Amino acid sequence: MNAAPLDEAPALVQVLNMSKEFSHASGVIRVLREVNLSLREGEMVSIIGASGAGKSTLLHCLGTLDLPTSGEILFGHTDITKLPPPDLANFRNKRIGFVFQFHHLLPEFSAVENAMMPALIARVPVKVARDAATEMLVAVGLEHRLQHRPGELSGGERQRVAIARALAMRPSLLLADEPTGNLDTRTSEEVHELLFRLNEEYKLATLVVTHNMDLANQMPRTVRMADGRILEDGERHSRPDLVSAPRSP
Repeated sequence: MNAAPLDEAPALVQVLNMSKEFSHASGVIRVLREVNLSLREGEMVSIIGASGAGKSTLLHCLGTLDLPTSGEILFGHTDITKLPPPDLANFRNKRIGFVFQFHHLLPEFSAVENAMMPALIARVPVKVARDAATEMLVAVGLEHRLQHRPGELSGGERQRVAIARALAMRPSLLLADEPTGNLDTRTSEEVHELLFRLNEEYKLATLVVTHNMDLANQMPRTVRMADGRILEDGERHSRPDLVSAPRSP
């Protein structure tokens, strides 16, 4: 049976009227203002906007690293903001993967040990965790770096380990906050291509906050934010097959 087109597929996650406020000595700061957003299985979306637009706060709330002041975040029919803290932590660990600008790897552990961490936190048996981490490291092209520590890896390789760690639990949603902001141009392009390929292979819903307009323009859908609001939500369309396209000389 063929998969339904993205426009017809049910939403994996929906953000409904979400706002986020912070109390400050000078008053209340509204960072997000009644944001509405939906994301389907396998969909890739970029979030763009000037610094301070609320992009990272939206990502953090969507990933439940922070909770909104008001509104709902629905995975299926479940408002995950209403889950008790232990259940929410378990949900986050199993269903959501994170990639940040800085890799945040543990320097004393090898690549495979770093990629195992989410599974070990979930008390997955060590062998199962190691096998899953190894599979993802192979998928990101690091089969020859399994036992290398972060200090022995290049910047691009460290970010690949971070991506493998994010996907080791086979989440349904990948959230990336400036994933190539600390990399050179060529390495950034390689990571971009990797994100597209993993999205295709694992049917990940992928949301990327970026200032890199080259990456944003390659995404099938782009959302533009300003002053805590979504000002523009680009049309959904089939993404180009960038992975198989020849690289420019």
